[in-house]
Amino acid sequence: MVEEQSKQTQCKRIIEYIKKFRSITSSQAMDDLGCFRLASRVYDLKQMGYATKSIWVHGTNRYGEKTKYKMYVLGEEWDGWKQSS
Repeated sequence: MVEEQSKQTQCKRIIEYIKKFRSITSSQAMDDLGCFRLASRVYDLKQMGYATKSIWVHGTNRYGEKTKYKMYVLGEEWDGWKQSS
């Protein structure tokens, strides 16, 4: 029961975060929300009926190596990303 409440709380925080900042990455979820399994919570959000999109972002890690990671947005925020891109 406690685990399910924690999932629900994390999902709520993720939704609020995306609405405030337009997107979220795994690193942001860990640092800002204490959520270590963002992909699992995004899956839960989809099961709850939220339209989510993921975007591959290419960057550089702290060692100067090329890397890529996913950034997640809600469906309503996706339209804003497409327009501003």
